[in-house]
Amino acid sequence: MSQKKEPSLLRLVLVLTGIALVAGLALTGVYALTKAPIDNAQKEKKEKALNAVLPGFKGELKDTTVTLEGDDEGVLVHLAIQEDGTLFGAGVETYTKKAFAGRFDLMVGLDAQGSILNTEVITAGETPGLGDKINKVEGKTNFADQFNGQDPATYKLSVTKDGGDVDAITAATISSRAYCDAVQRAYNVFMKVKEGYNE
Repeated sequence: MSQKKEPSLLRLVLVLTGIALVAGLALTGVYALTKAPIDNAQKEKKEKALNAVLPGFKGELKDTTVTLEGDDEGVLVHLAIQEDGTLFGAGVETYTKKAFAGRFDLMVGLDAQGSILNTEVITAGETPGLGDKINKVEGKTNFADQFNGQDPATYKLSVTKDGGDVDAITAATISSRAYCDAVQRAYNVFMKVKEGYNE
């Protein structure tokens, strides 16, 4: 009876290295193929969100990035300048890192005085059925609707549990607090940019 020869250690290492190289090349290829469509879809989503938070705006957008004291990254402000040169308001690409899933990004529309026109979620990974209620759903009462028309100078952007004016999503207080944080950041950035805007 002949004994089965055990593969050598070198042969095993070479086979595993080959498999790892093929897998790495396959992943690189998939990334290269999907990167552009994903980037385009994200850009389209941001453009849709910007149109939704600046209803009725006709004019030119001027972009500027502002980093608030204490933040480690900037916030992109799309200043909305009307055809006559007056300030319509701004669409602000804001974020929070206080979400249950760590981070989400919003687009917040503000009028020239700083009142909230509308908000739209750009990206979020909150818990399905709970925190994901920050996303708007057609035909339902939406958590985000309570922000529309509010002036953060007088409307406290924190949940009622913390002494604010915002009704939290049931069983999703962390997501609600995070939403407030992102909207407050948008307002603070806009007011800072507005100070330096000459009409």
